[in-house]
Amino acid sequence: MATFDLERLERQVESLILGCQRLREENQSLRMRQDALVAERAELIEKTEQARARVEAMLERLKAMEEQL
Repeated sequence: MATFDLERLERQVESLILGCQRLREENQSLRMRQDALVAERAELIEKTEQARARVEAMLERLKAMEEQL
C-alpha cells in the first residue's frame, strides 16, 4: 500500500514539475511578446507624432499661401 501511494505521489510531483516548466516557458514567451509589442507601440507613437508634425506644417504653409492670395 505504501509503495502504491509513493508511486502515485511521484507521478503527481512529476506532473507538477512538467506543468511548472511549461508555465515557465509560456511566461517567458509572453514576456518576450510583451516586450516586442511595447517596442512596436513606441515606434508607432513616434511615427504618428512625425506624421502629425508634417500635417501641421503643411496646414501652416497652406494658411500662409492663402494669406498671400
